[in-house]
Amino acid sequence: MLRVRAFRRRWFLAVFAVCFMIYVLYNSLDKSHTESAGIYEVQHTLLRQPFQWQPSNQDVDNNRTHSLRCRNSVQGRQYLVDERGYICEREDLTTSGCCDRSTSRSTRYNCTSCKPNSCCIIYEHCVSCCLQPDKQPLLQRILQQARDSVDKLFVAVSDQFELCLAKCRTSSKSVQHENSYRDPRAKFCFGEDPPDLQMLVT
Repeated sequence: MLRVRAFRRRWFLAVFAVCFMIYVLYNSLDKSHTESAGIYEVQHTLLRQPFQWQPSNQDVDNNRTHSLRCRNSVQGRQYLVDERGYICEREDLTTSGCCDRSTSRSTRYNCTSCKPNSCCIIYEHCVSCCLQPDKQPLLQRILQQARDSVDKLFVAVSDQFELCLAKCRTSSKSVQHENSYRDPRAKFCFGEDPPDLQMLVT
């Protein structure tokens, strides 16, 4: 009788182990399939996403009506940059969200605080400089890299303004050891390379 019980117990444990292994294998395959499907969907979302580049004609907005409305960078305490590439002080922002280009303080495609490596001291300068039509080849390479690496940060961007806003934000590429900036001053970058590593002076 004891032998029968021991046999049944072993049989039950063997069946349980086989069922458990099948369950684990099924779950891992299903998870792998889900991840592959997710990557596929992100890649194809990026490929299907219509993208609008800045017009090469810098005066294209001359032909628009006075009802023109602009998106802008919103959060700057002193400066704002609108989607046309104009940077202005907050007090020079019109009710339509556009920088008032009639003031001498409003400048377009301002790279004043930007270095040759495309890293800038002021966030709004980074966005304004990035919006120059001649930056398109650089940004096309960045978009292609995003597609290749399935970078979800760029899935939702639909034009050069949104891309520049996202690219100029500080990211993991801007820091070292997860707690300090590679370049504490010029930390807003729209290029392919991270900020130059600066030696700390003690």
